[in-house]
Amino acid sequence: QVQLVESGGGLVQAGASLRLSCAVSGYSYDRYAMAWFRQASGKERAWISAIDWSGQNTYYADSVKGRFTISRDNVKKMLYLQMTNLSPEDSGIYVCAHGPIVSATTAHYDAWGQGTQVTVSS
Repeated sequence: QVQLVESGGGLVQAGASLRLSCAVSGYSYDRYAMAWFRQASGKERAWISAIDWSGQNTYYADSVKGRFTISRDNVKKMLYLQMTNLSPEDSGIYVCAHGPIVSATTAHYDAWGQGTQVTVSS
């Protein structure tokens, strides 16, 4: 089974930046896509960004396009999300996901982390 552990969240003011990390361990197929989702209080889990197995193809939700950058290091087995110009609307629990294909749909992923809290104050 694949285990995912997020880190890097915190409490910041609007306009600040944060870099989230997700460590992948355990058994996995060689070519796997990864993604970030956000679970905000009182809202549904929303897809934020995804990256294919090679790291060459990235995808972003409109709400974060131009501000967030997803990347991965397959040697270190790490996934990252660089977030800039944060606003209170970006607050929530950020969860990384692992799956066979790049997708914005939760059902396409087969492993999830526990999440890391991001809180942006105004």
